Amino acid sequence: MSRVKRGVQKNKRRKNILAQTKGYRFDRSRKERVAKEAIRHAGAHAFRHRRAKKREFRNLWTLRINAAVRPLGFSYSKFIGALKKANIPLDRKVLSELAKDHPAVFERLTKQLHG
Repeated sequence: MSRVKRGVQKNKRRKNILAQTKGYRFDRSRKERVAKEAIRHAGAHAFRHRRAKKREFRNLWTLRINAAVRPLGFSYSKFIGALKKANIPLDRKVLSELAKDHPAVFERLTKQLHG
């Protein structure tokens, strides 16, 4: 049976791992064992934060809507309730963009709900 030397595969794997940690500081970008650990942690954080990002954005939209409706005599919950009663199917993302970028349109919408 012929002998298999694994230097090429080993070096290729090492190069790939170190390429993934390019830009990391200290040993994380230079030593294979530490780099592997850094990649594992980075992957776990990336996975978790992709989900957290959705929560954070919904929270931001809620804050923006609330800040926009307060001066117009509404609270956030009353505003959302009035929208549902009036059968206006705008989601929070669109409402927050209206409040931020087109305050006149948002105010007109709110006045329409008032009565």
